[in-house]
Amino acid sequence: MQEQYRTVARAGVHETEVNRSRFICALAPAATEQEAQEFVARVRREHPTASHNCFAYVIGADASVQKASDDGEPGGTAGVPMLQMLTRREMRYVVAVVTRYFGGVKLGAGGLIRAYGGAVGEALDALGTLTRQRFRLATVTVDHQRAGRLENELRATGRTVREVRYAEAVTIEIGLPDADVAEFRRWLAGATAGEAELELGGESYGDA
Repeated sequence: MQEQYRTVARAGVHETEVNRSRFICALAPAATEQEAQEFVARVRREHPTASHNCFAYVIGADASVQKASDDGEPGGTAGVPMLQMLTRREMRYVVAVVTRYFGGVKLGAGGLIRAYGGAVGEALDALGTLTRQRFRLATVTVDHQRAGRLENELRATGRTVREVRYAEAVTIEIGLPDADVAEFRRWLAGATAGEAELELGGESYGDA
């Protein structure tokens, strides 16, 4: 797994105008290729009279899935520059749709490439990006007497507390960078007088 990846901070829309043509870039996070395709379909339904609805998406922390479409624009002038902008910015798990309303002035191949790639770049700048870090999921089990203080100490030391469950004992699910596991074991033993149990689970990504 990749140690980290960047993605768009939130879904949103940013519009630019080039020689009277409107370029409306809709961006969204997408966890799967199906989510990306559903987003593309939704944007197309919202703009049925547009000249073009071109798209590009990158799925996977290692960018294993990459797709782009010119949607009727000359080959390589829309979807590819959009995709190139996403990959140049090292974006992952993201989908972009640029809707064009033709304004009567032809832009030429170079103009189209700049307009479509630029629309995605400007949208990324406007909506912002965030970095997600690979974590090891871990569960700490502790008695009720120590749970409240331990949770506060975990948060105070910058640990990522994902979930807290109360039953006969209290389980606190956290995210740990792999490199921190050994040090965290030592810290936990000291913080709970050796009374807490630590169980390591699978891997996931969380905000860095």
